[in-house]
Amino acid sequence: MKNFKDKVAVITGGASGVGRSIGARLGREGAKIVLADIERNALDKTVEEFRAQGIDAIGVVADVTKIESMEALAEQSFKHFGGVHLLFNNAGVGPAEAPTLWDAPLKEWTWGFNVNVWGVVNGLKAFMPRLVAQNQEAHVVNTTSGNGGLLMQPFTPIYAATKAAVSAITEVLYFQLQAQQSPVKVSSLFPGPHVVETGIYNSERNRPKELEDANLPTKSVHSLDEMKEQMAGYGIQLQTTTPDEVAEEVYQSLLKDEYWILPMTDKLVDAVRARTEDLLARRNPVHRDVL
Repeated sequence: MKNFKDKVAVITGGASGVGRSIGARLGREGAKIVLADIERNALDKTVEEFRAQGIDAIGVVADVTKIESMEALAEQSFKHFGGVHLLFNNAGVGPAEAPTLWDAPLKEWTWGFNVNVWGVVNGLKAFMPRLVAQNQEAHVVNTTSGNGGLLMQPFTPIYAATKAAVSAITEVLYFQLQAQQSPVKVSSLFPGPHVVETGIYNSERNRPKELEDANLPTKSVHSLDEMKEQMAGYGIQLQTTTPDEVAEEVYQSLLKDEYWILPMTDKLVDAVRARTEDLLARRNPVHRDVL
């Protein structure tokens, strides 16, 4: 996609973090923005800020875990702007993990999969039929992670499992659209290359009441600053990536219709190469820390 002027972009998890930065970046290129988020106050504030910058934007309160909510988002987006050209299935949460995956409560697994996986599935179910029927250039970007999408971090089994699923869904979608010779393109977004400065560590603020439980594990980290402090205790200076840096990477990749939106460090490249070599040689997995 070479020109974003008057293109319509729908972004879930759009009120903050990576979603907000993507909306701002595309808005500066003349795109019309639909920000979808479950947090009404943050959504209203972001839409107001966008409009003050001259960006044509609307906000829609949406729950990605509910297909009815995503259908309503699609209906409102197409009705308001007359079409959609970019869909970012970006909403995500970081569940509280237990010391072992079998200790993690089922409600924690449910919440993680409801948002991170079903959120993507619901977005595709609601928008793909419309995007295909338009029969014009469009692009879908699903947000996954290097954690699960590339390598398995042993202390976050729920999160890693959800992002592995998103990576599989996205690649299958890519092959299916290719087989149909569809003008709709798809990309897999791996935000990074370092830990991204977002509010995912405080995801509990959006946990639905039916998934609350006094026995759920207590997260040891509730903010990026706490994560940095924890890593410093292990002698690791945590490097980070800003949401704006991710948004710029997304923009540049969209210009080139790239499937892999995947900024990488030398350390990550080496780890992925070593994992691939282990697989081909049938060697047992090795945990490689890439932080």
